[in-house]
Amino acid sequence: MSVEFIGYVGHFNSSETMRRSGPAVDVPYIEAVAKAHEHVGFDRVLVAFHSNSAESILIGQHIAHVTDRLGLMIAHRPGFTAPTLAARQLATLDQFARGRAAVHIITGGNDKELAQDGDHLTKDERYARASEYIDILRQEWTSQNPFDYEGRYYKVLGGFGDVKPYRAEGIPVFFGGASEAALPVAGKHADVYALWGETLEQTRDLLNRVRAAAAPHGRNPRFSLSLRPILAETEEAAWAKAEEILRRARALRESGGSGRSPHNARQHDAAGAAPPPPNEGSRRLLAAAAQGKRLDKRLWTEIAALTGASGNSTALVGTPDQVAEALLDYYDLGITTFLIRGFDPLVDAIQYGRELLPRFRALVAERERSTAQAVAAE
Repeated sequence: MSVEFIGYVGHFNSSETMRRSGPAVDVPYIEAVAKAHEHVGFDRVLVAFHSNSAESILIGQHIAHVTDRLGLMIAHRPGFTAPTLAARQLATLDQFARGRAAVHIITGGNDKELAQDGDHLTKDERYARASEYIDILRQEWTSQNPFDYEGRYYKVLGGFGDVKPYRAEGIPVFFGGASEAALPVAGKHADVYALWGETLEQTRDLLNRVRAAAAPHGRNPRFSLSLRPILAETEEAAWAKAEEILRRARALRESGGSGRSPHNARQHDAAGAAPPPPNEGSRRLLAAAAQGKRLDKRLWTEIAALTGASGNSTALVGTPDQVAEALLDYYDLGITTFLIRGFDPLVDAIQYGRELLPRFRALVAERERSTAQAVAAE
């Protein structure tokens, strides 16, 4: 199976250890990070979305303009744009990008944040709406004639998209969510199911549940795992680097910062800890963190514990060879896409491209050769 690496292009430079500086749309930074990802061999980059952030499709269009090969993973929330219009916006982007667009449908796990955009549906209702939304996206992208659609949340009469995706196979749909309301939607719609960096046992369980949800629809989704690799020349140096990252993250929180927009910080207690998360994905990461600071071969959970697992927050720590071997364990479970980003986003992306991606791709190639030889010998 071919593997794909997805990086991250933020709207500005920040992380759990770096307080945001500069404007809400830091154009030189966006361009530099996008070009760096392309130069060092990433396949695609995530362009994130938040209720007070710059618009992800527009940032994606600029990234496509300043790169030649780099693919896009546009985070997009149903409910704020009519699905017929969103389908044409994404197809238009895909035409300009010559087939490099993908969309990550995110329903949003935080009711308070969604209320900033005027969305007051419950989480289960948002998943039901997302399912209808994707139904309509796909019809706009594929239908050669006007279509009607009637659901609980959307009614379309004579819908038709004159602009189609650049490639015949269309625009890949990424989808995440681990709740009971999310899994049926994932099974029906996900081309790629996205999850955070859980333990091997948790990952195996969730992949099996998604496969079971997809089977009635005759679908076989691919899987994407999100992690924060921490690399150094020796294992001892890598763990020391992780401890320094934790120290800096605690200091930033204790000083009242979160590394994000000043209007987008979650409330924390006096020790800098985050409140319990409202979404199942974060709860699963915290359940892993409750098992210990270091799990499996080298899964590190302390940033997840500190931040309330408010996003991609678990790490693999070690030398490039050690982290590549740990990634191979996930590959053996069926993960073929890895979304990785660092705590120093630009510097870490370059290091990943130079030291981690080639090592892991070589391991996968060797694994595929060994498997093919074993099958031929039977």
